This record gives sequence, C-alpha cells and structure tokens, in this order.
Amino acid sequence: MRPAAPLWVLLPALVLLPLLALLPGISHGGGWELVGEFAAAALQPSLEPLVVGSVLGGLGVTAGIALLGWAASLALGLVLGIASSRVVWHTCCGNAAPASWIRRLLALPRSIHELLWGLLLLQLVGLQPVVAVVAIAIPFGALVARVVSDLLDALPTANLEALRCGGVAGPAALVTALGPPLLPQVISYSGYRLECALRSATMLGVFGLGGLGTELRLTLQSLAFRELWTGLWLLLAVMLLLEALVGWLRRRWAMPARLGLHRRGVGRQGREILVASLVLLPSLGLVAWQLGIEPAGLLRWQGLPPLGPADWGAVLALPWASLAGSTLLLTLLAAALAVGLAPLMLLVAQPCRPLLALVQGLWALGRLWPPPLTALLLLFVLQPGLVTGALALGFHNLGILGRLLLEAAETSGAPQQQALLAAGAGPRLALLYGRFSSLARPYLAYGAYRSDVILRESVVVGLVGATGLGSQLLESLSSFAGDELLALVLVYAALTLLGEDLSDRARLWLLETPHGDGPPQEAGGAWR
Repeated sequence: MRPAAPLWVLLPALVLLPLLALLPGISHGGGWELVGEFAAAALQPSLEPLVVGSVLGGLGVTAGIALLGWAASLALGLVLGIASSRVVWHTCCGNAAPASWIRRLLALPRSIHELLWGLLLLQLVGLQPVVAVVAIAIPFGALVARVVSDLLDALPTANLEALRCGGVAGPAALVTALGPPLLPQVISYSGYRLECALRSATMLGVFGLGGLGTELRLTLQSLAFRELWTGLWLLLAVMLLLEALVGWLRRRWAMPARLGLHRRGVGRQGREILVASLVLLPSLGLVAWQLGIEPAGLLRWQGLPPLGPADWGAVLALPWASLAGSTLLLTLLAAALAVGLAPLMLLVAQPCRPLLALVQGLWALGRLWPPPLTALLLLFVLQPGLVTGALALGFHNLGILGRLLLEAAETSGAPQQQALLAAGAGPRLALLYGRFSSLARPYLAYGAYRSDVILRESVVVGLVGATGLGSQLLESLSSFAGDELLALVLVYAALTLLGEDLSDRARLWLLETPHGDGPPQEAGGAWR
C-alpha cells in the first residue's frame, strides 16, 4: 500500500513533528513582549511625514535597483540563452557541442547567490548603487539563460526543418520558426523574474547595499516597530501591485489564444509589446540617472588590506563535513516546511473565506519579508542555530509556493472537485482529491526546483548566525581570509550545482506521465 497522489503533497509537512519537539529546547522567554509589540505595531504604523518620506525614498531606490537589475539580467539572459541552445548551434553550425560548454560555464555564476556577488563586489569597488544592480544581474542573467535555452531546445522543430529544407538561412529560420512560440513563455517568465528582483533588491539592502532593506534592518535593530511596519506595508502594497500588473500582462501578452485574440489580437499584442519596450528603454535611463548609476565605477577598485599568505593547511582543517551537512539539513528542513505547509494550510482554510484571506495575507507577508529579517525577529524568542534559519527560509518560501499553488488550484481540477462535492464529499476532501490530484506531480516538481533555490538562499540566513557555510563565509569576509573565502565559495557552488542536478532529475521523474506514453507536462505554466 502507498499513499494516493494528493497525499504526497502533504507528506513533507510531517517535518513539523520533530521541529515542534525541538522548539522548547531552543526557546527563551525574554523576547515574547517584543514580539507582541511588533505584532501590535502592525495596526499602528508611523505616519509621520519624516518617516514616510524616508521610507518612500528607500522604496524608490529598491524599486530602481530591482528594475535595472532585472532589465540587465533579461538582456544578458536572452543573449546567453540563445548562445547556449543546442538547437541554435545545430541549425547554424551543424554541431551542438559548444552549447554544452557554454551551459557548464554559466553554471558557476548561477550557483552563487546574489548576496555573495554583492558582498564580493562591495569589497572590491566600495559602496555604490551599481554594485546591487550587477549583483542581481549576474546570477539572474545566468538563470534566465538556462530557462531560455531549455525553452528553445524543447520547442517543436518541424517548422524549422521545413524552412531549412526550403533554403532559408539558419538565423532567419530560427527567428521565424521559434521566435513566435518562444516569446509568450519568455514574457511569462520575465514577469516572475521582476518580482524576484524586487525581493532580492530588498534583501541586498538588509546587508547594507542601500534602499528600503537598510531602513527595515535599522528600524528592527532599534526596535522602532511602528516605523518598520510603515516600510513593510508600503513594500507589500508595491509588491501586490506588481503581482497584479505582471499577472494582467501575462494574461494579455503570453496567452492570446485564451483571450480569443487570434490573428488580429496577435498583431495588436506585438504592437503593445513594441510600445512597452520603447517606453521602458528611456525609463531605465532615467532611473539610472536618478540613482547615480556609474558602470565605470566597477573599474575603479579600491585598495584592500594586504592579504596574508595562503594557509591551505588551515583551510583543510575547517570542519567541512559539519558545515556542508548543516547547510544541507537547513535546506531540507526549510524545503519540507514550505512544500508541505502550503497545501496543508489551504486545506485547513478552505471552507472559511475569512480564514483563507488570512492565509493569503500571511503568504504575502512571507514573500515580502526578507529571510534575514525573519531570522533576526525569531532571535527574540529562539536561540540562533539551524532550526531558526530553517524557519526563516521556510516562511519566505511558503509565501511563494502558497501563491503558486493557489493560482494553479484555481485553474485546474474544478470538474472533479464539483463531482466529489455533488457525491457528498466534504470541501476538504473534494479539494484534496479533486484539484490536488492533477496538481500533485507538478507541485512536487516545482518543490524540487525550489529546494535548489533554498540551498542557494541558505547563505542569507547563515550570514545572520544560522550556522553552516554561510556563517563561515561571514567570518572569512570580515577577516579578509582570501583562501578560506575562495574555498567556501567553491564548495557552495559545488553543492548548489549538485542540488540543481538532483532537482532536475526529480522534476523529470515527477513530471513523467503515469504510463510513459507522453512527454513531461507542467500544469498551466504557473510552475515556471
């Protein structure tokens, strides 16, 4: 006997049992009063003009950095994605081998979290707005390149082969045959990356790279909770507005067939995209001017303290097994919390609309609240360590997974759920065996991908004392131990690449059709 498919999405939630058993041992009662003040301040945010003006200024910097980093990563990712596509190389040169080499090279910048890029650049060129932009653009560009190349290689090539047989040149045939089906998917994914860029820009600010994140961390450390919630509510409003705008554009531009636009609609869609691009380009220039972005500043390296001779014996003496094991355990705990709690909370809240709205609000807070700040808040009542870091990362990723699960559940499985309700099943069972049946495999597949993301994000909570490689990285950065830093970055990259490979294998296995008679499918495209 084995659980039915819908029950598999709930199995990761069993990690709550050991975590609940561990919490009493790491709890301390000194900070519950502060937690109560923090919660009460949510209803009374500061509306003083000086506070609001400071928050709006920080929010503008964060939004500008996110927009510029997103645009640079999208341009970089499209170029590198085309350059690493097997079908492109095979069509133009007859040999797809170079694509594999480019993919391997892009794996290294993709495996290093944007926080590490930011801290490394900060040491080299000093505190400049361009540091945060580049820190987002490098790993995001490599991620976009991977997705674009995968999308290109997965597209049907019948039209491409027909054009080539008709004598059309390779580049022209690629644009004509693969451009139209690729564009909607790129638009959909780029909207998601913009939301991620806003979260990353906020998180970089927490570590001193400017913007609203810096304001949030300073107010939290000074226990100015009312000022903190002023920033949080404004950030939440911007994030919800961005999500609504991206969703509307995705429905309008990425899914013309659903809207019944057909040929006339597709033409209008193309004109709208062109107009939006023409408006975006000067807007990016204006934002860069307002923020004082100077790309030439990256060439002006500041003098660093002299590094001592490399002591590779001391590097080898580090507790590598313990550091790597703690990082992997932190990742598994956070991934299990996020993957298992999202469907469990949706099931519990399903019959009650106010409770469902409360859950959605909690997920929205999880998405906007940077994990380092969550870890700092948890330190009011918990001791620093692995469990605290796992809770912080799990809460953040719970917000992301919950939103995607809810969107997918609203667009699939409705007939099955209605049939079960008509047969007398309760609302929770109808949701579980009606909608979750079709979502189980793609949801778990996305959970496997998300665990790979959490592994990269573990450096974020590690830098605030959650043990593992991240804590050791902070010590190496503060002491300018270049040999340790290099070794730690390489180990982190190796772990993330290994996790990426394992998550890819897990997704392929999960997305296989039950009888193996069709290609892997994803539900509704929401899981990209």
